[in-house]
Amino acid sequence: MSTFTDLVQSRRSANNFVEGIKIPLSELEEMFSQARLAPSAYNLQHTHYKVIADENLKEEIRNGAYGQYKIHSASAVIVVLGDKYAYLQAPEIYGGLKMLGAMTEEQYDQTIESINNAYIGNDTFQREDAIRNASLSAMQFMLIAKDKGWDTCPMIGFDPEAIKATLQLPENLVPIMLITIGKDNQHKIRPRGYRKPVNEFVEFIGV
Repeated sequence: MSTFTDLVQSRRSANNFVEGIKIPLSELEEMFSQARLAPSAYNLQHTHYKVIADENLKEEIRNGAYGQYKIHSASAVIVVLGDKYAYLQAPEIYGGLKMLGAMTEEQYDQTIESINNAYIGNDTFQREDAIRNASLSAMQFMLIAKDKGWDTCPMIGFDPEAIKATLQLPENLVPIMLITIGKDNQHKIRPRGYRKPVNEFVEFIGV
């Protein structure tokens, strides 16, 4: 098996962490430097992260996540956010390519127009796309974390309004999920839960 296959097969969601372990800032920065390479629609990079290691703030986040203990024991809780207004950064993102000659003025104008047509005035699409793209980034981050020796658990059991209030989030940032990160307190790898066989969830057409 390749190293990546080993990584995918060994990743588990950790439900309890070894308390008191601090993740060096340099390691977090390295992980996010790789996570930023995740794909996103129109390369708009919709995802924002808030990494919370402060114990008091962690407990506030825990309150908004129905008291789940894994937040208390984790080295940090990461709030994954999707930006509904990511499309507003399109001129900046594509302006650099135009300046470098990687796209013509016409290509630039067509791209910006296409983005605006997709997003402007369509709140449902803005929200759905924020969720889609932040989820792609979050999964990539969790695999990167595992590769660096850190365990994670994605969490959707929380009150989004409580999280928004705690972090004083602007209207455009949508809480997508929480990720707890640290060192798993399990002494051995848990058996993996049942996974459907391929033929139950994949349909091959013309293959």
